[in-house]
Amino acid sequence: MKGSWAEPDVRDEVVDYTRYWSDKTGIKATKMIRWIGINRSKYYDWLSRYGKVNEHNAWIPRDFWLTDWEKQAIIDYYHDHPLEGYRRLTYMMMDDDIAAVSPSSVYRVLSGAGLLSRWNRKPSKKGDGFGQPLRVHEHWHIDISYINICGTFYYLCSILDGFSRYIIHWEIREQMTEADVEIILQRGREKFPDAKLAAAREARKAQRKAS
Repeated sequence: MKGSWAEPDVRDEVVDYTRYWSDKTGIKATKMIRWIGINRSKYYDWLSRYGKVNEHNAWIPRDFWLTDWEKQAIIDYYHDHPLEGYRRLTYMMMDDDIAAVSPSSVYRVLSGAGLLSRWNRKPSKKGDGFGQPLRVHEHWHIDISYINICGTFYYLCSILDGFSRYIIHWEIREQMTEADVEIILQRGREKFPDAKLAAAREARKAQRKAS
């Protein structure tokens, strides 16, 4: 998009996209616009001109231009096609002669009506920490790391009990394949034969990690 002219709807859509995903992912806007392919000066110029009509110098949301019946038509059309994304809905409404608006306007209307929250119904557990087991052998952890021994790197595989933090078993190996992990876990199970359920569950996780 460098050195090219963009229509106001495209310009505002890039600003909306950058703001939305920057807030959602924590990635800086300057990095995102570099990925998109525009320079900083152009982006901040677009930011300052967002929603402007002619030479108006105030911030005007573009959905302010929509009439009440257009907003209601967008909402009704969404209810008729609840599985479609807002961008696809935009062009479907144009094809069906329902409303001719930009994707960013459709997004703002649906978001304002609380219809886009369905994508975030499941609460995030990020930052809540590990759910501490309530008894011994309820959950085993397996950790695979590198260690340097006299200039040669080896694999250190350790199995820990999640409740007591006790080291169930550990081994140093030259390679770490699925078979190696199974052998190490089997030796841990032989030390604690009553922990079959926990070991089997952790074995499946370790196999996926090693593959």
